Amino acid sequence: MSDGSSRLNTAVAHNARVWNYWIGGKDNYEVDQRVGEQVAGMFPVIRDIARADREFLGRAVRHLAAERGVRQFLDIGTGLPTSENTHEIAQRIAPDARIVYVDNDPIVLTYARTLLTSTPEGVTDYIDADVHDPEAILERAARTLDFTRPVAVMMLGILNFVLDYEKARDIVRRVLAAVPSGSCLVLTHPTFDDDLGGAGQIPAMRFWNENATPPITARSGAEIAAFFEGLEFLEPGLVSCSRWRADADSPGAVPQFGAVAVKP
Repeated sequence: MSDGSSRLNTAVAHNARVWNYWIGGKDNYEVDQRVGEQVAGMFPVIRDIARADREFLGRAVRHLAAERGVRQFLDIGTGLPTSENTHEIAQRIAPDARIVYVDNDPIVLTYARTLLTSTPEGVTDYIDADVHDPEAILERAARTLDFTRPVAVMMLGILNFVLDYEKARDIVRRVLAAVPSGSCLVLTHPTFDDDLGGAGQIPAMRFWNENATPPITARSGAEIAAFFEGLEFLEPGLVSCSRWRADADSPGAVPQFGAVAVKP
């Protein structure tokens, strides 16, 4: 595996590093901290969103591995490794689980070796690839995953970086077309819907797009629901990710939708 350090640009804030900063990680630079603080000042709930998204990942993977018997996970838009990564959660429940991580951020590539630990019975792999090229992702993931058996396709906070809505929907369709019945789509996405307090994201995202990379967009709940076209939602459907199968004393709703749905 090549080292992504030669592609790093530490002069401009980058989403993976700023997200890492918001959830309390150490793999970020001063420029990321500065932009992260500015965004958090404009939209204070952003740190709650980052934590809620991570906790949603844990609940979704645990449910799929323990309750639905899923043993394969394709995690597209991995982000920087932190505690409780997908493979750690899945392999704790099912040691034979196979996980493929996908990202094209050079700093994630630099730290990807952290993601390549595995139980002896299972496998983890990392693909340096772009979500805009799903065929390349699928071709390389097939070296590790068996696409005749169900796969959990995980797209947490990644389609918001595909600015063209129809292109984002097409990416989901192309990936889901390659996996069999019983596979799942696990997705989170920021929203500007005001019933979740999302309107405040608009000026913060405008600042982000002027001062950081890659550019980002939020979408309505109806637009996000359409990513699941042809799939069957698991209860409770499309909700704030902080509320998806959460405990009664969990934090309040955040303006980030989350859902898990099954391919019939």
